[in-house]
Amino acid sequence: MSDWDGWSGEQDQRGRRDDGYGRGSGQAEPEGARRMRHVQRPGPGPQASRQQPVQPQQPPRRPAQPPAGAPYVPPQQDGSYSGGAGGGFDSGYNTGQVYGGGSGRPPAGPRGRGPGGPGGPARPAGPAPDWRRRIKIGSIVLVSGLLVTGIGTYFWADSNVRREVDLSKVIERPKEGDCTTYLIVGSDSREGMSAEDKKKLHTGSAEGKRTDSMMILAKCSSGNTMISLPRDSDVEIPSFVGSDSGTKYPGKGKRTKLNAAYAEDGPELLVRTVEFNTGLRIDHYAEIGFAGFANIVDALGGVELNIEKGFKDEKSGADFKEGTQTLNGEQSLAYVRTRYAFAESDLQRTKNQQKFLSALAGQAATPTTILNPFSLYPVLGAGLDTLIVDKDMGLYDMGSMFFAMKGISGGDGVSMNMPISGQRGGNLVWDKAKVKQLVQQIQKDEKVTVRGN
Repeated sequence: MSDWDGWSGEQDQRGRRDDGYGRGSGQAEPEGARRMRHVQRPGPGPQASRQQPVQPQQPPRRPAQPPAGAPYVPPQQDGSYSGGAGGGFDSGYNTGQVYGGGSGRPPAGPRGRGPGGPGGPARPAGPAPDWRRRIKIGSIVLVSGLLVTGIGTYFWADSNVRREVDLSKVIERPKEGDCTTYLIVGSDSREGMSAEDKKKLHTGSAEGKRTDSMMILAKCSSGNTMISLPRDSDVEIPSFVGSDSGTKYPGKGKRTKLNAAYAEDGPELLVRTVEFNTGLRIDHYAEIGFAGFANIVDALGGVELNIEKGFKDEKSGADFKEGTQTLNGEQSLAYVRTRYAFAESDLQRTKNQQKFLSALAGQAATPTTILNPFSLYPVLGAGLDTLIVDKDMGLYDMGSMFFAMKGISGGDGVSMNMPISGQRGGNLVWDKAKVKQLVQQIQKDEKVTVRGN
């Protein structure tokens, strides 16, 4: 007879019958209600239970400990507690060994991973994700991040701008026009360049700095205009106030090359001379040296340019083939400085300078550069070290300047040299009638119809 049907007939070491009460039978089926009165199992009777598949036996567990306060009874070989004068001892402590194998666990769920599924009881299904809310929160986080980055970039760049030119020192200025005008200067300053850099860029080792290129950029609603001023232009040096001394120097009618004004008293006298000889008021001044120019190009990864006809020049280091190519910093500097390789000399050089600066601005003023900190910071860092502007010029004005230059490269504007009527002692003489018409069109924000050389 099995434990299910009746008494097992086993006896303990004292000769008493062990009825297994209170510790499970060690079989696959549960004890009947007759044997375990405190456990009532609803459902079919023993005959139906026998038809269920037998669960595999589990490894034996450590004997369950009696509750606190119960007298100590040494465990028997079968893991139960017995003793006392009256035979088998029932502590009233339920070890949980209800099913076969002594696992003390409730019935297994699917695949034996616990009731209701893997890892424990089944959890009620939660509500569907609110994707609209998640997208909204993600958008807010993204916009906030871009805003914080943009503000941080603005203050970082603004604190590194060299506002060293004081246009308030310029005297006898023309009236203001409807357009915003910039005087953009490329100087041959070697500031921050090592001996190796000077040799590599073919800049020489001259002390001080001179203007290597000059141009007026007029940003107008009617269209932008870029006018190159050849450095050999024949101009008159007017009366001026020294930028450092504050002393007023009267005009003597002296005529000289335009770049001599910069060499004599710096940016303030250059602005004064341009305004006096053109009648056009200059709103902002921007200057960049050799090193900064080359570094900006390299930070952008080079500038793509179409060279219509190849040329070579030992003094500038230029050696270009015909066709579209990407110029690095060293090649770019050689391209904008070359003059002796052309029959038109300085006039052809100014055309090349305009062409290159427009291409440079077109590549710098793009979303891939402006909105990407990994591109924007290197470009700003490369240019801000050698970029010198007037005291009233902010980052917004700089951005407007670059976008105006970009517009010209895209065909939205006019690119030209100052109209020339002839030469005087090797200097280029401006065509006064055309210059006057040109200035009037810019002042009134009219479409520029004048064309230069």
